[in-house]
Amino acid sequence: MDLGLDEQQEMLKNFAHDFLEKECPEELVRKMEEDDKGYEPDLWQKMAAQGWMGLIIPEEYGGTGMRITDLAVLLEEFGRFLVPGPFIPTVVLGGYPIMLAGSEEQKKQFLPKIASGELIMTMALTEPSAKWDADGVQLEAKAEGDGFVLNGTKLFVQDAHVTDYMVVAARTAKGKTPEEGITLLLVDSKSPGVKFEPLRTIAADKQCEVTFENVKVPKANVLGEAGKGWPIVEKTKLLATVAACAYLVGLSQQDFDITLNYAKERVQFGRPIGSFQAIQHKLADVVIDVDGSRFITYKAAWSLQEGEPDAELMASMAKAWCSDASRRVVAHGQQIHGGIGFTKEYKIQLYFRRQKWMELMWGDADYHRELVAQKLEV
Repeated sequence: MDLGLDEQQEMLKNFAHDFLEKECPEELVRKMEEDDKGYEPDLWQKMAAQGWMGLIIPEEYGGTGMRITDLAVLLEEFGRFLVPGPFIPTVVLGGYPIMLAGSEEQKKQFLPKIASGELIMTMALTEPSAKWDADGVQLEAKAEGDGFVLNGTKLFVQDAHVTDYMVVAARTAKGKTPEEGITLLLVDSKSPGVKFEPLRTIAADKQCEVTFENVKVPKANVLGEAGKGWPIVEKTKLLATVAACAYLVGLSQQDFDITLNYAKERVQFGRPIGSFQAIQHKLADVVIDVDGSRFITYKAAWSLQEGEPDAELMASMAKAWCSDASRRVVAHGQQIHGGIGFTKEYKIQLYFRRQKWMELMWGDADYHRELVAQKLEV
């Protein structure tokens, strides 16, 4: 079994590494934590020029038509350099559901603009209940005239305040199951009645509370079929889960690299602290966690890419593992650095805080363990 990257993926990985090392230094990451937008438009356009926004978008819509495993390669480097901005929300949460269920007109309208970096998107799914499942969708979309009127609140919506459009999951009818009656709507973020409230988070990422007050959406903006939007959400959640895992792999690898160098350079009791067995064993644990995370993430990405019947199982297994493993990695990194690791001036704390953010996105380890258990049918 060949678990290595192919030649094209190696080129993508190396180029992305060199590009982000130059264009996304630590100073930019720190600056964007304090910035209202949370991303640098100049870097955004440079990434678009590399074809990254259109990486998995078909060529006929302005993309490069690459694969999900290629996206995982790129996102691993994003995690390594903590790239700020709405890349995953735009490409995965906005572009992917349009690729899956959009009409030809919708694809032509949105996908080329996503690929060019002209359009920023996200998905508004979770609500104050914070559930990732269909019964958490209670935002009302009432049919009125030639469209729908939205009333309600979405919570923890990534980068909503800088978007042009949002894919909004709303309830247009009550069905026999929570999955029935959910409709996806392409909502113009500048529509009257849409309000954004940024949330303060440990990772200083840009999540928002989004309120909808009598927001009108034309029927032409229904994504897929009315009342049958949940299967699209499910498929998007799978890719978002794999994307989160890939980001955590890169984050964990960089945290390890920083910590390993520190262990070699930090001298205590007349010798580098890395020469002590206690430190060596912690570093060994980190290597096991990082490599294990990488293996299970790429297996999940491949299963989703190839349409394998175990894709859902693999995605949940990967997220459960990566969430816990990355938490152990950054905890060891902090412990090996000692007190300096918790100071805002030192780099390692950035990885500690960002790990907590991505650990919880699209379900934490316990949530995905439950999904794995359900598939065991015990």
